[in-house]
Amino acid sequence: MNSQSSIFADLNLRQTYRDLPENFYQDIAPQPLKEAHLISFNPSVADWLGLDACRVNPSDLARYFGGDGILPDSQPLAMKYAGHQFGVYNPQLGDGRGMLLGELVNRDGQRIDLHLKGAGKTAYSRFGDGRAVLRSSIREYLVSEAMYALGIPTTRALSLVGSEEFVMRNGMEPCAAVLRVTECHIRFGHFEHLYYTRQHDALRELADYCIARYYPQFQNEEDPYLALFIEIRNRSAKLVAQWQAYGFVHGVLNTDNMSILGETFDYGPFTFLDEYDPTFVSNKNDHEGRYAFENQPDIVLWNLSCLAQALLPLSEKDALVSALNEYRDIYFAAYYGLMRKRLGLLLEKEGDADLINQLILMAQAQKADLTRFLRDLCDIAVESPATIESCMQHFASRDAIEEWLTRYLARVALEAASQPIRRQQMRSVNPAYLLRNYMLEEAIREAHQGDYRPVNTLLGIIRKPFETQAGAERFGEAPPDWAASICLTCSS
Repeated sequence: MNSQSSIFADLNLRQTYRDLPENFYQDIAPQPLKEAHLISFNPSVADWLGLDACRVNPSDLARYFGGDGILPDSQPLAMKYAGHQFGVYNPQLGDGRGMLLGELVNRDGQRIDLHLKGAGKTAYSRFGDGRAVLRSSIREYLVSEAMYALGIPTTRALSLVGSEEFVMRNGMEPCAAVLRVTECHIRFGHFEHLYYTRQHDALRELADYCIARYYPQFQNEEDPYLALFIEIRNRSAKLVAQWQAYGFVHGVLNTDNMSILGETFDYGPFTFLDEYDPTFVSNKNDHEGRYAFENQPDIVLWNLSCLAQALLPLSEKDALVSALNEYRDIYFAAYYGLMRKRLGLLLEKEGDADLINQLILMAQAQKADLTRFLRDLCDIAVESPATIESCMQHFASRDAIEEWLTRYLARVALEAASQPIRRQQMRSVNPAYLLRNYMLEEAIREAHQGDYRPVNTLLGIIRKPFETQAGAERFGEAPPDWAASICLTCSS
């Protein structure tokens, strides 16, 4: 084995999930993709894992993460879970196209899961083929890094592998695989499965495993399971607050797509809003609009109530209900705190929430692009009419935005920070570039023709969303008109 391949030989993978009962998972090996080839590699994730990106052999990435080889010490498995999908409980879920390859410990002592998505059929595939298509794989690969760069908790991805294998989705589409990387792949649905099948001893065993591995600080609590739930509640509330502040629409907020670490998990028909529309539904399969943008905070609370119910054999009902009742306060504190930062308001003052709400209502009424407006707002100065005009041009009604800007500038004057410091702070939280659907559609179109350069170009841009980048000007401009016609479904 050459020196480049040796980094995979020295991973020292473990699989602590195997310490749980055998009915928690299925032993299964990845099924090779035909003519697997590397499309993209994320050196930032390699560094997190403790891998020297310069020594990574592309052919090894294609081999190991295209399913044609088993990593040394890997013991692949598919996890069993259940979940509420569009509000209806479905017991027949699990890793239907993904496999947990193992865990490695990085230089900081973090134990990180390697999970291959698109690895082939498992016992939980139901009627599926176990494959992921190139289209959806590109979307997940890129958006997970975009979210990370924005500071929003998320899974990440080390590599994207393509193939010459095709399956039926929107016509015949090429298959691909993403190596998903995160500390935890345990979902709310894992607990629901054990609760609804009345495996209460196993439920306790799973909860103890989660506490020992992810939340050891709760092991000595009087009620460690309540402490576990409260921490998951806090993380989930803060996560959805970030989604709402940045206009991110998940699309399929089922309980089996909710991580116990409070990370954005299992990307499908996601969208970053172009025009601000609270009623926007990114998933065209969501006919009732259950997962519309404005519903996400309440849906996360609903999902937390499902998790709380699953924990009833372990913790007191009244305590769990009390924890749920505190959710909204945590959410609103996180949301308004982040929106104040985006507006450059470092001090909290009476009337700030009203100022934020007025902006949101105005953006909704006038279908404004809040991302581009807030980026221009970073530069606004009373003594510079040009900067004020740049902000006003995002709104059709000049009177409304002029009134709001007058109020905003009066509020900014109460801040201790100087204009250059405020501008720098605002630019650190207001992206110049957002991974919009039209960008993904362009990259997918070219990838289907065998040109993967746009995928890698986007990866470079979204890794530094707050920095103005030479040659990337068009990605900071308004989306083209055709972007509004993009149709996303569960297969996305």
